Amino acid sequence: MSTEIIALSMHAAGEPTQPAADRLVEGDPRQSVANAFSDPTGQFHVGYWRSSAGAWRVRYTEHELCHLLAGRLRIRSDRGDTLEFAAGASFVVPAGFSGVWEVLEPVTKLYAIFERA
Repeated sequence: MSTEIIALSMHAAGEPTQPAADRLVEGDPRQSVANAFSDPTGQFHVGYWRSSAGAWRVRYTEHELCHLLAGRLRIRSDRGDTLEFAAGASFVVPAGFSGVWEVLEPVTKLYAIFERA
């Protein structure tokens, strides 16, 4: 395992992606993921994610720390709880969460994900 420090670059080119058609709730969100680090076990990942406006269903199997660098979003749980976050906010989505992510203004987030083996 490397012990080198990894500098994160918000300007790293990302891989294009978008929500699966069966999860789409509203809009046509275009996304990109620029993963900067994955540990050797494949359980821990850090990088940047971007998305245009839209809404889609999510079901988390991993824990995710999110820090919004730009934009605004709303997250609604299947229980009916609704939270909104804007640039500068940090939050954790725990494994087992399910609901709807809604990007209200184009978002850039720094993420750290941990998924149990």
